[in-house]
Amino acid sequence: MSMEILVNVTPRETRVALVENGVLQEVFIERAQRRGLVGNIYKGKVSRVLPGMQAAFIEVGLERTAFLHASDIAKTAYGGDEVQESRPSDIRELLHEGKELLAQVLKDPLGSKGARLTTHISIPSRYLVYMPDGKGVALSTRIEEEVERARLKEIVETSIAHQEHPSGMPQGGYIVRTAAEGAPLDALRADMIFLNKLWESVRTQARNAKAGQLVHGDLPLPVRILRDLLDSGVEQVRVDSRMTWEQMRGFTEMFIPEMTNRIEHYTGERPIFDFYNVEEEIRRSLERKVPLKSGGYLIIDQTEAMTTIDINTGAFVGHRNLEETILKTNLEAAQAIARQLRLRNLGGIIIIDFIDMTEAEHKLMVFDALEKALEKDHAKTHVTEVSELGLVEMTRKRTRESLEHVLCRPCPTCAGSGSVKTAETVCYDIFREVMRETRQFKVQELLVLASQEVIDMLLDEESTSLAELEEHIGLPIRLQAETLYTPEQFDVVPM
Repeated sequence: MSMEILVNVTPRETRVALVENGVLQEVFIERAQRRGLVGNIYKGKVSRVLPGMQAAFIEVGLERTAFLHASDIAKTAYGGDEVQESRPSDIRELLHEGKELLAQVLKDPLGSKGARLTTHISIPSRYLVYMPDGKGVALSTRIEEEVERARLKEIVETSIAHQEHPSGMPQGGYIVRTAAEGAPLDALRADMIFLNKLWESVRTQARNAKAGQLVHGDLPLPVRILRDLLDSGVEQVRVDSRMTWEQMRGFTEMFIPEMTNRIEHYTGERPIFDFYNVEEEIRRSLERKVPLKSGGYLIIDQTEAMTTIDINTGAFVGHRNLEETILKTNLEAAQAIARQLRLRNLGGIIIIDFIDMTEAEHKLMVFDALEKALEKDHAKTHVTEVSELGLVEMTRKRTRESLEHVLCRPCPTCAGSGSVKTAETVCYDIFREVMRETRQFKVQELLVLASQEVIDMLLDEESTSLAELEEHIGLPIRLQAETLYTPEQFDVVPM
């Protein structure tokens, strides 16, 4: 499997594309005005406690107050030097208005919701994640070989035993990341020393910071991608900015020296995303319909509550029988769905409506194909088996906004509904409003302002109805087209 990382940098925006075998799999976008907040640590102040929800709103200096649930409050909370030895069940015993605490962003603000916080602080490096209030050593489930798991655990546990901690500083726990597989002892120990120094620096800054201040910010996107995604499977990282290229090489020289030669400065005449067809793939990922190679297609709809995906055979008719056609379409769709979830960064509840299959064996084959395709996904997913109705319910962890929400806004005409009233419907709305106005006010005539399409219909197909209405109310009605009006917008003005 050939994997490449492409980085496109402009003054106010950085985009990163993950490409496997020439096909775009994931896109990450960071803008100067809206940088991702996940991983940032803030000195927060409780603005409101909600006992009914067992949660609190926290002021951390963002546009909207952040949300902290009782389940995300650590047993040991770092609010300066204050330590809570036990964790009561009622949030009112944990927090009160005006209390200051150290909190980390768990989820970016999504839609109208503020950021989700946790006091379970975790600080990642290349190979490890340090948890100041944690204990022991945990390993990534993606490290499967038992001998390697045992080796890594022994190294980290031994290193913890020999660590020196400042008086009163908790020992903390570690998670061994997937990238640590095969990593040498010195690299792992260097990571631990770095993380402990960083955490001590964060604690010092937190003591001196005022409520609402950023205490520790996560790395910029290009470097963060190297930390989280760069492994032996990545053949090349191509960057179209010399400054960013130097920054990324500096990071790899310090933490992953064997990967430094894979960071390449792209100097081609064509924009890097155009040259690798990424720009076109991003455009397609914003469309509702996704064509399949067989002739079938997916329909993807995002709503506030969930995302629905419908599969259709389309032009695919198969060669043997209907059941074979359905199976092949569903199997192809399973692969395409896994890619679209990553590419569009769809999260939350996802309902997949596979084409109805009669044979249990076929349902199992489609379910297995979907699960296998989702193994490459870095986000945590949970999938239920195909139901009798051919539906698959699944969840995908959502920590940042979907690609559509980052790049688009609701249509100003339909407000995101995807449809508007027909001109005929608007004409009848106008007739009712005319009747309403004449009953409420004494007027000499009425002026109707509407879009050109509606005015044209009133003068053509509905001209007879308009004449009958004028006769009924005994008043003349003047029409005026407004080019800036939406298809549904109109005004009836008494004169």
